[in-house]
Amino acid sequence: LLGVGCSTVERLNPFGSSGPVVKPNELVTLQLTADVKSVWQASVGSAGSNSFSPAIVGESIYAGARDGSLTRFDGGRQVWRIAAGQIISGGVGSDGKLVVVGTPKGEVLAFDASNGRELWKARVSSEVLAAPAIADGLVVVRSGDARIFGFDAMDGKRRWVYQRSTPALALRTSVGVLLAGKFTLAGFPGGKLVAIANNNGAAVWEVTVALPKGSTELERVADVTSIPAVSGSTICAAAFQGRIACFESNSGNTLWSRDMSSSVGVDMDSRYVYVTDDKGAVHALDRNSGASVWKQDKLALRSVSRPVALGNLIAVADYQGYVHFLRREDGAFAARQATDGSAVRADPQLYGNGLLIQTANGSLHAIETR
Repeated sequence: LLGVGCSTVERLNPFGSSGPVVKPNELVTLQLTADVKSVWQASVGSAGSNSFSPAIVGESIYAGARDGSLTRFDGGRQVWRIAAGQIISGGVGSDGKLVVVGTPKGEVLAFDASNGRELWKARVSSEVLAAPAIADGLVVVRSGDARIFGFDAMDGKRRWVYQRSTPALALRTSVGVLLAGKFTLAGFPGGKLVAIANNNGAAVWEVTVALPKGSTELERVADVTSIPAVSGSTICAAAFQGRIACFESNSGNTLWSRDMSSSVGVDMDSRYVYVTDDKGAVHALDRNSGASVWKQDKLALRSVSRPVALGNLIAVADYQGYVHFLRREDGAFAARQATDGSAVRADPQLYGNGLLIQTANGSLHAIETR
């Protein structure tokens, strides 16, 4: 696939449309130690080959589908559904006032969150594969050529654009950005993580998550293809064919790093950093040192999602739509919840006392843990 200014390769492990080539691990029978249940589910429309993530603002959920349909749910009840009039290519962003999506043609479409009425359109330099991020009057959109655009939430006028040189070869990914206070955090091909000032689009600091290694362009792919995790003054990020690293948020100083490849990313709580590696194993690492605490490898080659910390449980989803709950202390299986049997390509999201899952076939599942 040719991108703008660089070649891209489809994401190598996680969620290729053809499914895993090597036979994935069969699921083992569980001895349940946690109580999880499906609270409600709804249909929003197929994701096609793309990755769609819903936006959650309080009780409201905004979800999109490839055919251009956008839907708002409040507590599982449909409030409105509209047709954007064109194909949508990534997840939904919302702050409760605006709902914003992107298209394969690089258009950015903004709608009124209360009724779905179209408010404005803008344009970026290439396809939009990631969910836009919105905060403090700013809409931040990442384009497929790894440029970051800042738009005024009121009228869609462009405030700034951030771009940097990228390697000749990069993974095609739906990774977005993370708004953290006055900064936008964005990972890039070549293993860089950058904090961008929201007021003017300038880089505040740049850190190296991983250095490209190897003699071929393919071996030297070391892209940050997942959003970082932020807790307190600590930021942790992962790179494909690279490392897991944690940094001090104000200065960008490295706290620790260790070799491990992940294209889906990390989460953390007060004690541990959790990461899914590219073989589908889920790891817990000591937050202060990066030392291994436990490893759950019975989900190998199941295209396992980014882990999400939920109190004393860690949740991951897989290519058959199963959501697996692991015990925080030792990584043992605690519970499992089926969805619609199709892949979960987008990160599971915290919702109420549990999770919200959007599947490739287009169903939303609210899952509660007790």
